[in-house]
Order: sequence, then structure tokens, then C-alpha cells
Amino acid sequence: MKCPFCGHQDSKVVDSRPDKGGAVIRRRRECEECAKRFTTYERVEEMLPLVCKKDGRREHFDRMKVISGIKKACEKRPVSVEDIERMTDRLETRLQECGEREVPASRIGEWIMNELHAVDQVAYVRFASVYRSFKDINEFMVELQDLLKK
Repeated sequence: MKCPFCGHQDSKVVDSRPDKGGAVIRRRRECEECAKRFTTYERVEEMLPLVCKKDGRREHFDRMKVISGIKKACEKRPVSVEDIERMTDRLETRLQECGEREVPASRIGEWIMNELHAVDQVAYVRFASVYRSFKDINEFMVELQDLLKK
């Protein structure tokens, strides 16, 4: 495993333990060159469907892209990294269970908004404002009114 500090290719595992119900293994590693420690996570590579974008492109599902988008929506909100990881885990499980080879990005966006709605309504509105590309304040207000009705 490449050291994130010095780039050396060799490291040794100093601690290994299951995480998240056994689906992920957390490993503490030590670089054999600079002796700094870092953490890696090992998970089974699962076959996820391709994501169909609005413009017709297809790309592989990118967990880090989803986490990044959720983190931006949750910035300065009381949402933990663990909450974001759990939301992303549920999204991946849902994608696997849907059994489809391709899933529209719009459906994934809706699933993310549902997750955010249950966790933090401000983060939900932030994500929705970018995801739905509100053109003006009126569209934004309609979304807020819908949120208040729920």
C-alpha cells in the first residue's frame, strides 16, 4: 500500500479489525520508510450499475463523488461523517438490490435527497437547490413549502 506521506510502496499492517457490521475491514498501517501511520479500509468490490447522466453519458458509480456531494450539503450542519457513510452505504445497497444494469442519475439524486430529508432538512434543501438547478427564488420557495407540508 502506497504511503500517503512519502509515497513509499511498502507498509505493514499493525492493526486490523472489522467495521460496519463486518462489511468493511479497517486496517492501521505503518510505512516502512517514514514510519508514519495511516488507515485504509478494505471492502468487497461489488458490481454496481452504470449511472446514466442527463446528457446520455454512462459512467461507473463513484462512491467518493456521492460522499463529496453529501458533505457539501451538510457543511456546518450537525451531520457526522458516520451518518454520511451510512447514507452512502444504504444508497449502494439500494443500487445493488435494484438489479438493473443502468440507473438514471436522477433516480440516484432522488434517493440521496430522501436520505438527507430524514437526516437534516437544511442539508436536504441545499442538495435539492443544486440538484434541481432552481432558476429563481420562486422555485426555491415551492421546495421549501413542500418541505414544510411533510
